[in-house]
Amino acid sequence: MWKMAADGGGKEANEIKTQFSTREGVYKLLPNSEYSRPNRVPFNSQGSNPVKVSFVNVNDQSGNGERICFNVGRELYFYIYKGVRKATDLSKPVDKRMYKGTLPMCHDSNALTATAESVALLVGFSAGQVQLIDPIKKETSKLFNEDRLIDKSAVTCLKWVPGSEHLFLVAHSSGCLYLYNVEHTCGTTPPHYQLLKQGESYAVHTSKSKSARNPLLRWTVGEGAVNEFAFSPDGKFLACVSQDGFLRVFSFDATELRGTMKSYFGGLLCVCWSPDGRFIVTGGEDDLVTVWSFSDARVVARGRGHKSWVSVVAFDHCITSVQDCKAQAEFSGSDEDFHDDAQFNGNRERANSAQSGLSKQNSTNGSVTYRFGSVGQDTQLCLWDLTEDVLFPLSRTRTLTNAMSGETGANGNNSANSSLPHSNSLQHSTGTSPNSNKPASIVDSALIATGVSKFATLALHEVRKERNQEKEHKRNHSISFISNKSSDKVNQIIGARVAKTDVAKMPGITSCPRMEEIPLLEPLVCKKIAHERLTVLIFLEDCLVTACQEGFVCTWARPGKVGLLSSQNQDGSPSGTVV
Repeated sequence: MWKMAADGGGKEANEIKTQFSTREGVYKLLPNSEYSRPNRVPFNSQGSNPVKVSFVNVNDQSGNGERICFNVGRELYFYIYKGVRKATDLSKPVDKRMYKGTLPMCHDSNALTATAESVALLVGFSAGQVQLIDPIKKETSKLFNEDRLIDKSAVTCLKWVPGSEHLFLVAHSSGCLYLYNVEHTCGTTPPHYQLLKQGESYAVHTSKSKSARNPLLRWTVGEGAVNEFAFSPDGKFLACVSQDGFLRVFSFDATELRGTMKSYFGGLLCVCWSPDGRFIVTGGEDDLVTVWSFSDARVVARGRGHKSWVSVVAFDHCITSVQDCKAQAEFSGSDEDFHDDAQFNGNRERANSAQSGLSKQNSTNGSVTYRFGSVGQDTQLCLWDLTEDVLFPLSRTRTLTNAMSGETGANGNNSANSSLPHSNSLQHSTGTSPNSNKPASIVDSALIATGVSKFATLALHEVRKERNQEKEHKRNHSISFISNKSSDKVNQIIGARVAKTDVAKMPGITSCPRMEEIPLLEPLVCKKIAHERLTVLIFLEDCLVTACQEGFVCTWARPGKVGLLSSQNQDGSPSGTVV
């Protein structure tokens, strides 16, 4: 229970944190708001299904409208979520279920139809079935794929289609997604399909059945499991991440591919949209978080802070701030040049369409700040800020290049020390030089960035010792353990890996730029907050919620939102947290 992370930096680095500071204040863990199994005994999580958490608001006029659902092992719990207001009473779940022969993997409630008297909750299982239950009425309405005739593999993600009372989408580890209607039944024989649409690395089939039956559609996406998907805020687009390392974004109704991105290496495990639908963040087995611009179809930044796979990424809608700017930015090229790398220039309707012109605006009178977070198997929580110096680099690059050119003429050398980005990012140099035609490498980028490296606590070029060189790291797609003692060593490691892959999948292309070609973010906060791998990160109005594989769901009060619980004491916290 008290074991620490494998790669620590002493006692302080391995200590479980119960609070952390950001520019807006101090976030504090509320032990009395912790949810878990009623006996509060840590769950033996080895090889088990991941602990997942979902919320739904039933619009209860009493002010206690939030409901929380979480699974631990074979058990599924449904509680009234009291958050920062009152202490948790684990002895009074609204509903509790124990399953035999299969494990609950994920769940989602229909926010459109939820009331204080009824909630439509979908639960996906390791054997492939999907169950529709009402935890308030304690009823089981329907079981889909009961005989596993549609798909025999585990459910990896499921969600209600935004704005629909009846449609929901289910992803499986087989690499397929299925669209269901709760009003329709599943057939007693395996479904037969006919091709509806096909494109690069995907195909959409519809059922041949003359009568209405599930599934309505089958999507076959990429190679390997579809690990997660997310609908855009307006519900028009679908972002999927797969074990083959690709992010694919589809127009949901038209079933058309609108853009792709490739991980640096390894599979992608998680995905989320920014609140305005303009950016997508992914995380995965390369230990990175990657920010992709939907409108420009390009990677705009990567973030490095985790020491292992990134399991969840999420935007904080309460901190994210997008304000219209009053002046047009200076561009070093035309608008056409700016969109050369875009893979589509069609209809780009978004939620909050008033912000659609932000990519062409940047001045001191306006600001753009996106806050997002990530948690991983390294038991760490990271918070990141994404600001205009990273999102709109053209005018800044022009100014920086001019400044560097002036310094070169006067001093005979370049210096980037005077222009540290405001978002805690490490901007790699893009200025011209006599050697600019030479292929760049990770080590070259490290040498260029030496002037600002002291500001980056977790920058890419930080020298690390390789441990157990004879024994390959069990996650062999992990850049956190690549030492950059010499360019030969780095090239040897990377070359050996990419040699086994298709040329189109190598870093250095539009869908997967090289490390030195884009900004490298460092986290605002990077704290160890659990003993076992983290599987949940959800931002709510007055708190953020995390969960680890031991089965503990923790509430972290936002600054100024601690309330009465801050003065309460609970002896012997079951999660073993210490201040």
